[in-house]
Amino acid sequence: MEFVTATPTAGPSSSPAPEARTVGQLRASGHQLRSLRTEIRENLLDALREGRDPWPGLHGFEHTVVPQLERALIAGHDIVLLGERGQGKTRLLRTMVGLLDEWTPVIEGSELGEHPYDPIIHASQRRAAELGDELPVVWRHRDERYAEKLATPDTSVADLIGDVDPMKVAEGRSLGDPETIHFGLVPRSHRGIVALNELPDLAERIQVSMLNVMEERDVQIRGYVLRLPLDVLVVASANPEDYTNRGRIITPLKDRFGAEIRTHYPTELDAEIRVIRQEADLVADVPDHLIEVLARFTRNLRDSSAVDQRSGVSARFAIAGAETIAAAALHRATRHGEDEAVARVVDLETAVEVLGGKIEFETGEEGREQEVLTHLLRTATAEVVRAHLRGIDLGLLADAIENGAMVTTGEQVTARDFLTGLPVLGESDLYDQVCDALGATNDGQRAGAIELALEGLYLARKVGKDTDGRETVYG
Repeated sequence: MEFVTATPTAGPSSSPAPEARTVGQLRASGHQLRSLRTEIRENLLDALREGRDPWPGLHGFEHTVVPQLERALIAGHDIVLLGERGQGKTRLLRTMVGLLDEWTPVIEGSELGEHPYDPIIHASQRRAAELGDELPVVWRHRDERYAEKLATPDTSVADLIGDVDPMKVAEGRSLGDPETIHFGLVPRSHRGIVALNELPDLAERIQVSMLNVMEERDVQIRGYVLRLPLDVLVVASANPEDYTNRGRIITPLKDRFGAEIRTHYPTELDAEIRVIRQEADLVADVPDHLIEVLARFTRNLRDSSAVDQRSGVSARFAIAGAETIAAAALHRATRHGEDEAVARVVDLETAVEVLGGKIEFETGEEGREQEVLTHLLRTATAEVVRAHLRGIDLGLLADAIENGAMVTTGEQVTARDFLTGLPVLGESDLYDQVCDALGATNDGQRAGAIELALEGLYLARKVGKDTDGRETVYG
């Protein structure tokens, strides 16, 4: 994510590039030059007018962040997004690419990707004067018009703005010749979007170098003053904690951003679940009720006084959790020859074991981290049991265990072995009721559904539970 010029959210090309190959052909085609901000504004308004979603893959921002962002883009403002880690700031920035024209013409060989109607550097202006209507044109896809830089403390002015190129000087050009300059990321993003992630980490003297670019649109490099009418949209992200303590955005630069927008974690459970489903790369079947447990677990952590809320609880926590329990299911299925790899409640404990390091706890909670995580996971599991198994009388299963039956499960216990070891409940269809309530169809899903019911009985203190690290026995 440090320095990319492509966006995964813009999608593949849906149409071939136009055929015009010279500026004369471009004029004959009726092509009109639009400024970058006009292009984004008009494309956004067209999408809204037609009822198309300009922000695919973003969940939970529909009534808060997105309206603010759309107003800022319509106004033509540079934008800084403030929010804790894992709130989708980078994804939001990358999604802006979808508001650019799919193809835009540029002067062939131009260092800054200038529009053929509007060359801005000496070399391009000279070529345009010499070649006239024969000036060659190539087409640039919108994915190539997005540049992203992780703003680290070692980022230099040369990286962002540019520097004198000693090789060009060595070729015989005079040191005052503007063509001796090697341009940095921002000028090379001319007619495009440049995103600076974690802007407060950028050294203050480097932030100063952005001032003229964002306001006066000229470039200052080692005494050169080039009046370049750069057409670039600057967007940035920052963590509020870094914004105030570890680093800061200098006041003049803050003043040049037209919009400062606060992001947030999903406020609705459904949005949290959709984010996990969308972002997690799952190698096995993870039933919906387990995704919901992870979503509720994450939200409980965000509400816990034991967790340092200044650092936040990233959406990546639940995403990594879903990927971990899917891996545990595939591991079990591979070792024991199961036909289907399906995650079960017992796999949740494997996620807790490896995800604790992603959480920052309050100072007074040293030594209690595992206890806090286990408690909040159990709370989330109980909430899911109440949400999905409410109305199902689990008394027969509790009575069977109370009368001496024991049910053994564990991360290496197969679904078939688990189901075979369940107590017989006579002619009761209790197991079918549980499975139907959770949409379980195959053995792995049925085992996971009944495990959830057993865990619910344990959390309600209706049955006991003993775990030795390898096996869990309800009895």
